[in-house]
Amino acid sequence: MTTSSVIRLHANDDVLISTRQLLPGTVIESEQLTVSDLIPPGHKLAAHAIKNGEKVRRYNQIIGFATADIATGQHVHAHNLGMGEFERDYGIGQDVHAMPKVDTPATFMGYKRANGKVGTRNYIAVIATVNCSATVTRAIARHFSTEHLAAYPNIDGVIALPHPLGCGLNVAGEGMDILRRTLVGYAKHPNFAGVLFVGLGCEQNQIVPIVEKIGAHEAGMLQTVVMQAEGGTTAAIKKGVALVTEMLERANRYQREAVPISHLIVGLNCGGSDGYSGITANPALGGASDLLVAHGATTVLSETPEIYGAEHLLTRRAASPEIAQKLIDRITWWKEYTMRSGGQMDNNPSVGNKAGGLTTILEKSLGAVAKGGTSTLNGVYLYAEPIDAKGFVYMDTPGYDPVSATGQAAGGAQIICFTTGRGSAFGCAGVPTIKLATNNALYERMGDDMDVNCGDLITGVPMPIISQRIFDAIIRYASGEKVRSEELGYGNDEFLPWQVGAVM
Repeated sequence: MTTSSVIRLHANDDVLISTRQLLPGTVIESEQLTVSDLIPPGHKLAAHAIKNGEKVRRYNQIIGFATADIATGQHVHAHNLGMGEFERDYGIGQDVHAMPKVDTPATFMGYKRANGKVGTRNYIAVIATVNCSATVTRAIARHFSTEHLAAYPNIDGVIALPHPLGCGLNVAGEGMDILRRTLVGYAKHPNFAGVLFVGLGCEQNQIVPIVEKIGAHEAGMLQTVVMQAEGGTTAAIKKGVALVTEMLERANRYQREAVPISHLIVGLNCGGSDGYSGITANPALGGASDLLVAHGATTVLSETPEIYGAEHLLTRRAASPEIAQKLIDRITWWKEYTMRSGGQMDNNPSVGNKAGGLTTILEKSLGAVAKGGTSTLNGVYLYAEPIDAKGFVYMDTPGYDPVSATGQAAGGAQIICFTTGRGSAFGCAGVPTIKLATNNALYERMGDDMDVNCGDLITGVPMPIISQRIFDAIIRYASGEKVRSEELGYGNDEFLPWQVGAVM
């Protein structure tokens, strides 16, 4: 068990990270300094004197610039550290290296679909095309209670996926493209044995174009209901219930069987980050990502506003210049997008992030990219695009948790790993979401919501052991064990496609 009160992440760093609350006058013998301020757990203190305007490094990377003279041992945070412009060395492909592969991939117990994909769950999804059909969507799914489904033990449930979009959008615009990609991705998702789309009838987001984009589907397992055509709410609910009932027997025929873990697409996400996120859970998840890649699986990093300032660490791992340029182009798009909205990329971190010790988006991003491990970057995808590459890839999403996870799931992720330091109760509809706690205090305080603890790295558990712990949990939960958010009923209200563009 470590007794160190601070962590030095790199020999060149200008700051140290506290492992517990430090009082003024505390002597850090390993660094030959005396603490001069109250330093909360997970926060930074100066390892040496830093002059106003100088670069400040953590992870041997720039996290900002001093906005005042900082003395040795002082608290380094928003009052004396700010953003600034500097050149990134994209070094495209320079850090690509051969990754080990296992001869016999691990297996999990999944649902093999007719199209060759494998699900970690066996749901029937009732999906709204427009917010106007949300009530009917919920009512249809609510009919199929636990008691009603008792005769179908292989079905995990009938879930409703309402959302606030679908009308007031330009039919040929980017926002509609994103919404339709998302709905098509969910309809083709292997965690759903059957899908029922529910529309109002007069909305911009018509059912027919969605079904056309889905293409070939298992017979009888893709159905539609249009409220205006059926004669209103009551009739549409009755029709929807009948159509789902017809799917139940076929969906129940699916049974779990052993399949290689190479069938998995694992989303890598985070929310409610703190000063420990980039030290414990994120790099531990990165180690698990590398293990998954070694077994032939795919892992997906996202949240573009939260890799800003660290994107050069990903371009250096790009398999080709074209892949690197795709990522750079998305960063450029986001700069222009936030500028149009009157914002800036450094509006992040949130209030909670700052309370946990994170000061700038640069610092937050450097910790966030650690979730992606060290594997070669094999692809960059737009939001909700189907993921067809193996290995480590990137999907462009916002940082907002439900929007980001919805995009990863639409792209094909059958399970999501979600690190948190401040605490999160998020769950993604139909896609088990494993919560990884960055610190012991959080795991103890919000144990009802956490699945895996990574905080004991601070108290001496080696990183490879925690990465293996995460890897084993992924197999366990992919094989059917319920994550905490599933037990607590999260997911249906967290389905949230990305809204881009004007709403008319």
